[in-house]
Amino acid sequence: MGLSASVDFDRRHIWHPYTSMTDPLPAYPVESASGVRIRLSNGRELIDGMSSWWCAIHGYNHPEMNEAARAQLEKTAHVMFGGLTHEPAIKLARTLIDITPDGLRHVFFSDSGSVSVEVAIKMAIQYWGATGHPEKHRLLTIRGGYHGDTFGAMSVCDPVTGMHERFRRVLPQQIFVERPVSKVGEALSSEDARRIETALTDHHHELAAVVLEPVVQGAGGMWFYSPEYLARAAELCAELDVLLIADEIATGFGRTGRLFACEHAQVDPDIMCLGKALTGGYMGLAATLTNARVANGISADGGVLMHGPTFMANPLACAIARKSIELLQDGPWTSRVSVIEHQLRRELGALREHPAVSDIRVFGAIGVVQTRRPVPVAEMQRIFVEQGVWIRPFNDLIYLMPPYVICAEDLTRLTSAIGAGLDIL
Repeated sequence: MGLSASVDFDRRHIWHPYTSMTDPLPAYPVESASGVRIRLSNGRELIDGMSSWWCAIHGYNHPEMNEAARAQLEKTAHVMFGGLTHEPAIKLARTLIDITPDGLRHVFFSDSGSVSVEVAIKMAIQYWGATGHPEKHRLLTIRGGYHGDTFGAMSVCDPVTGMHERFRRVLPQQIFVERPVSKVGEALSSEDARRIETALTDHHHELAAVVLEPVVQGAGGMWFYSPEYLARAAELCAELDVLLIADEIATGFGRTGRLFACEHAQVDPDIMCLGKALTGGYMGLAATLTNARVANGISADGGVLMHGPTFMANPLACAIARKSIELLQDGPWTSRVSVIEHQLRRELGALREHPAVSDIRVFGAIGVVQTRRPVPVAEMQRIFVEQGVWIRPFNDLIYLMPPYVICAEDLTRLTSAIGAGLDIL
């Protein structure tokens, strides 16, 4: 089958994310990828500004990551985790416990970030049920959030902008607080404080947990809020006996300039969700970590945590994840993220006066251009590909989350391409 026939088959038969089957967005065929470049089947190379949806932090085809995969393949690619264990899972769990906030001592592995959120929700609800408080079964979160596409995760995504309004009649009804207006670098506003305090005070008796993306709301709107808000939410959870779930799937492993975004507020959550960059973009793997209180409480009535994915703790993924974390810790990731941040501030900031731009936001290795109207995705992606870059906008947002290893010249090509894309709006 030739390339054009293959692409036509793809268009007619294969669903892509958030895409119509009858009128799908174009899908560009990839031949290979290396470093920060994606090579299309026609030979064109694209500088990746997305880190393949925020996970390929070391770039592609990394020799040490490749070797970690090969070494594990010679042993086993997979064994079930029910009744068996293996060194890659043990070593990765030990590493995660060592590097995550204090108190997180127990690890549950799954195969995607959305499922890690499902596990976190189950942990919270099972904890309260097992400890004699079944009435504490609801969740509280803030608007503008995104936590995944499975049903429990969808219930704590923004009910309007979270892409899941079609399912609102069948989703559990959770409690939403207005998104904080206090930005990164600003003090917590009295209005933001009042809203979260009122919501928790009024509902703590029925709340299993508060679920938050720490400091950075990702796919729900690319909004960066004050760490003081997170710190106040954590204080209220402790005072009112509500668990705190930190969804670090997008922010974990250095993206915001700290290893985990919770560190900006010096918060130790009860439960933390990890995914995306965990394996450096090589394989699907996620983890949900919790403290001894929750882990022991779940078994207080003789129960067990009711979840068990087929590919739980996949040895190949675990070995690759440990190598990815090792590369991160051994490399100058903090300085790389800082350099990216300063360059994004300078070069995206120059677009602030463009008539199509409503806001520019930068935090760590994340740069966001918010436009005054929704972006025509297919047309803008065609322009970006012609410019030799890969950027995938959505709604009214054009954003960059490049691999940490990107050089200044390649990052400039990405920011310049955004300028070219804005000219069609």
